Amino acid sequence: MSALVPLLVGIPLIGAAINLVFGRRKKTQIVVSVVSLTLVLVLAAILLVAVDTTTGPIAVAIAGWDIPLGIVLYVDVLAALLVMVSAIVLLAVLLFSIGQGAADNDEDTPVSIFYPAYLILGAGIFNAFIAGDLFNLYVGFEILLVASYVLITLGSTESRIRTGVVYIVVSLVSSILFLAAIAMVYGALGTVNMVQISERMAQLPQDIQTILHLMLLLAFAIKAAVFPLSFWLPDSYPTAPAPVTAVFAGLLTKVGVYAIIRTETQLFVDNDLNFLLMMVALATMIVGILGAVAQAELKRILSFTLVSHIGYMIFGLAINTPLAVGATIYYIVHHIIVQTTLFLAVGLIERRAGSTSILKVKGLMRAAPLLAVLYFIPAINLGGLPPFSGFIGKYALFDAAAQVGTPVMMVLIVGGIATSILTLYALMRAWNLSFWREENDSTETLERIAYLGNAPAASISTERRTIPRIMTFATAGMVAVTLSLTVFAGPLLDVCLRAGERITDGITLVQLQEQVADR
Repeated sequence: MSALVPLLVGIPLIGAAINLVFGRRKKTQIVVSVVSLTLVLVLAAILLVAVDTTTGPIAVAIAGWDIPLGIVLYVDVLAALLVMVSAIVLLAVLLFSIGQGAADNDEDTPVSIFYPAYLILGAGIFNAFIAGDLFNLYVGFEILLVASYVLITLGSTESRIRTGVVYIVVSLVSSILFLAAIAMVYGALGTVNMVQISERMAQLPQDIQTILHLMLLLAFAIKAAVFPLSFWLPDSYPTAPAPVTAVFAGLLTKVGVYAIIRTETQLFVDNDLNFLLMMVALATMIVGILGAVAQAELKRILSFTLVSHIGYMIFGLAINTPLAVGATIYYIVHHIIVQTTLFLAVGLIERRAGSTSILKVKGLMRAAPLLAVLYFIPAINLGGLPPFSGFIGKYALFDAAAQVGTPVMMVLIVGGIATSILTLYALMRAWNLSFWREENDSTETLERIAYLGNAPAASISTERRTIPRIMTFATAGMVAVTLSLTVFAGPLLDVCLRAGERITDGITLVQLQEQVADR
């Protein structure tokens, strides 16, 4: 079983290399990309079952080097689950992009560049999730960021280059902070292995622990788009091609959240910053959703809701109980799937209507009823209506907070409920204007929301295009996956709760060495 772990990263990297060799053969690149991600999905599912039911966590020391000299890959329930979910998302978005490229003759996504960069992005994400030391986590971040620099500027339009520069600068600042934090951790503790760090951290004075803690949190908070470090996201994501925007929104910020989970539950157990995280979580939820309410462009609305819902995840980590961590993991899985699905649905709206401005798009209920369903289901899910997974995830978080029962927790619960209501308002307002408003409707509705007239990007229009069946199929498949999160909520939540319990229990260096020796 341990031999499967390096393949999670190796397969997409090998696939990317093959795609570069066959840069002029589109069909070959498509087959290689689909097969690579499918294999990773299957391997991740096998590993998830194994680590959850039989073998327990799997640790692999690459090339046989002893800890801490060697690179350790570590797969537990959390890592395997997130790799599997990421592979599902990457595969669905890849199918969406294949349809878009075929219909548009690849004018926005040059094949020779897109498919290798896409697989490298996947390899970076998978590597980050299974990294057993801070430096390998840094390498995973850098792999996915280098690929994302290419993907976010595909097409080389003025707007993409401009926003791409902002994204690159912010990412570089975050990477520099992360690398500096790694150097400080190594200087203080003599290791970057996460298990060794957790065991040695108690030897440091509390003020040194706090400095190291804040440095890592700052670097990860930028990557996760936590307020007030989320300023870059709403302008960066909407300008990229629809498939790129969908995979960025669904996955990239969650890698930052994952790093914060490891930091809070394993590295700094005796040096908590929970109150600070609570305040940051509340601000992220409220400021993010207020930004969404003030937008008139669908991609920007979703980008701001993305920021606000990162607040729920930070909220769960700030509670810092096994139940709360498990609920947070469930909410991460829910949000990866639902947020990606919504961006794919908006990509279809843009093709059908020639715009994503809710001030311009109208009459889609009659013109494209299937598209109306593909948007509506994930929209109400993200808003948290029962019985969908959004409601289940929020309820689990609120339940964990209520069990703690402090006044601050009550304030956060109220803030979470308000954010959920405003999310529904923002997404259903867009639904009402884009789908239910008829072509010959008067301007009275728009006059009531005249404040949106000056919203950024409200006037952007593009050429109306046909929607290939494969794009609709990929989006409908993701909608089906969002519904499965509700249908199978019980077993999935149980897996997430077990993951939360095992993470908070921790692992000792002796156990890690035994796991490596057993392989």
